[in-house]
Amino acid sequence: METIAILGPGAVGGLLAAVLARAGSPVRLIGREPTVSQIAADGITVQSPRFGTFTTQVPAQPQLSEPAAVLVVATKAPQLEQALERITVQPAVVVPLLNGIDHVDLLRARFSCPVIPATINVQTYRDGPSLIVHRLDLARVSIAAPGHDGLEAALTSAGFDLGPRMQEAELLWRKLCRLCALALATTARDAPLGEVREDAYAVAREAVAVANATGASVELDAILAELRDLGDRSSSSLRVDVAAGQTDTELMAIAGPVLSGGAAHSIEVPTTARLVATIQARIHR
Repeated sequence: METIAILGPGAVGGLLAAVLARAGSPVRLIGREPTVSQIAADGITVQSPRFGTFTTQVPAQPQLSEPAAVLVVATKAPQLEQALERITVQPAVVVPLLNGIDHVDLLRARFSCPVIPATINVQTYRDGPSLIVHRLDLARVSIAAPGHDGLEAALTSAGFDLGPRMQEAELLWRKLCRLCALALATTARDAPLGEVREDAYAVAREAVAVANATGASVELDAILAELRDLGDRSSSSLRVDVAAGQTDTELMAIAGPVLSGGAAHSIEVPTTARLVATIQARIHR
């Protein structure tokens, strides 16, 4: 396979780059100069119950100026537009892994090549520029129809699970409904899921109603079952970011489509609105 470029050397991008590189895929990791310089020198170390503990060399650079078969976008939503300035060529295809929905239109306006949305389910964080801690034996990537055979083959060979292909609206909204419930509930009260389950279930009900009104097909029972299967200590990266005092968070990338979709379709989303207001107050404070 030709080059897989990965934009964003954070927890998700770093994990993908390291695991794919170890499996022999030709990877290029694109990010800010200080981070990619250290990765180019030291490699990436991964600690994972699935992939083991290992260090591997990953080519890393501040810009993508050579052709790539796939550009995997693994930034967070608030950093997307600035990060795209690092891409100076048109890749053959773009596969974004961001949370939310609105980034798809932005990427289609930026690139003339196909943009195929995808989602990733992992619990991982970056400890410094070059250490990725993958906490649970969960590593599943789902790429919307029509999919991408080459990237999917590389992911499977590296040890990732693949979710079923489905239409992009269903794929993105299914993840957003679950994530919005988990992220808003745990962040608003700065507590793990076990202490805020009722709020999480209420947000899920509101998000699913909005999703279905927009034309996606999301089953509420499936989303609630996924939330029930999560352990009581489950949390979210949004909670970590807000607790750390970050102001440029993914809050509106996650909650915005539910709020705006509710307004557009005359669907009340009171729990979502209340939790967003609480989180905004925490951020401002």
